[in-house]
Amino acid sequence: MNAVLQGVLAFVQTWWVELLCAVLIVLVVPLIAGYIVLVELKVMADMQARLGPMRVGPHGLLQPIADAVKLLIKEDLIPDNADQFIFWFAPVLSMTAALTSMGAIAFGPWFQVARDINIGLLFVVGVSALGPFGIVLGGWASNNHYSIIGAIRSTAQLISYETTAGFALVSGFLLAGTLKVSDIVQAQYAGHVWYVFLTPVGFFTYLIASIAETNRAPFDLPEAESELVAGYMTEYSGFRWSLYFLAEYANMIVVGAVGTTLFLGGWLRPFPHVAWLGWVDALPALLLAAVGVYCVMRAGKQPARVQAMFMWVVALLCIVVALIFGLVEVAHASNFAALQASHSFLLLRSMYPGLYGAFWFLLKVSAYIYIFMWLRFTLPRFRFDQLMRLGWHILIPLSLVNVISVGVGLALESSLGWNRWPAMILTSIATLFVGMLLIRWNDKHAAAASASIAADNSQVEDSYAG
Repeated sequence: MNAVLQGVLAFVQTWWVELLCAVLIVLVVPLIAGYIVLVELKVMADMQARLGPMRVGPHGLLQPIADAVKLLIKEDLIPDNADQFIFWFAPVLSMTAALTSMGAIAFGPWFQVARDINIGLLFVVGVSALGPFGIVLGGWASNNHYSIIGAIRSTAQLISYETTAGFALVSGFLLAGTLKVSDIVQAQYAGHVWYVFLTPVGFFTYLIASIAETNRAPFDLPEAESELVAGYMTEYSGFRWSLYFLAEYANMIVVGAVGTTLFLGGWLRPFPHVAWLGWVDALPALLLAAVGVYCVMRAGKQPARVQAMFMWVVALLCIVVALIFGLVEVAHASNFAALQASHSFLLLRSMYPGLYGAFWFLLKVSAYIYIFMWLRFTLPRFRFDQLMRLGWHILIPLSLVNVISVGVGLALESSLGWNRWPAMILTSIATLFVGMLLIRWNDKHAAAASASIAADNSQVEDSYAG
């Protein structure tokens, strides 16, 4: 017994940082997902000249907590003829796949569960690909024909666009020359460029594929089926339904984090090599301080005393965090020999990479998710045939051509001595030209198919009339 206890203690002492990161992911991600929903509702309301949720807490800030409590106490029904174990296990599988895939994502140079894993983003892609199993199992276990049809359609959508996303990621892997997360970020730092500028087509195809993978509008066909039943979630309610819901929003964080790591410089701030842009390091502290001042200004306008106190607490937290960012930045920029001997100074300086890296990484992921919201409130929903045609007829061929173009650009650089920028610009133009040809061909094919269907319908109508 003592040997087992000593082994457990030794394991915890060795891996306590990774264990802490894993616990934080499991505890914090559901809360973050709830507040992403609140932000989405607020953004939608702002675009539609409304206020959005305002009832629960100041400015509706406690609405996600109320929704979580409602889902937890809501009656959870299981159909009589359902496979009860698989019916219970399917949403757990989807949520587990989403949370586990975050283990290889580095939310800054410090925060990573699977630290220095050599397959890096390949692990993220492989584990997140288990999500469709939860969807198809949930539809099958419900013993409902509508559910299984919705599950098959959703799975076909996810698998189709995962192919596009995989090819897009390959273009970034070719540029980085590695799958390891930290090395991908360092390669962009050493090359003085984010890969979104070297392979814009790869980033564009990944963005579209990630929207479809997470069932977001205009590709939210599973949600569109709520106009009839509810797709693969027809028989789900309460806490089990919320697991599917959390898995969708956790996957939004995953695809945003992967796109940020591979195409947007990871935790690097914009233009880290440009000396005259050093003032950008002061933005985190200034932004948090501005939010704190705004909360102070709004506290006096709250209708209830408890709401005013809540705003004061938020303001105090923002100002404290802004002060921490400011002290860390001062310590990082200072070169006084007298201060460098101080333990407090060294501690503050050591906090700079992790603190600022996490800030810039989360800011980029937030901007990526904001694009999801923007598109949801802007574009109409695709039909299922349009969605599949876009994936198989345009995006998959385009992403495959993009991989070949990136390889050609790297070959021009290594074999013929070309500069990387002209090589990548030339190959990107060639890829866009191929994309235009694919779109024109698809338009002609769709027009011919529509004409054929119209002719068939006309013949059927004539036969009935005869």
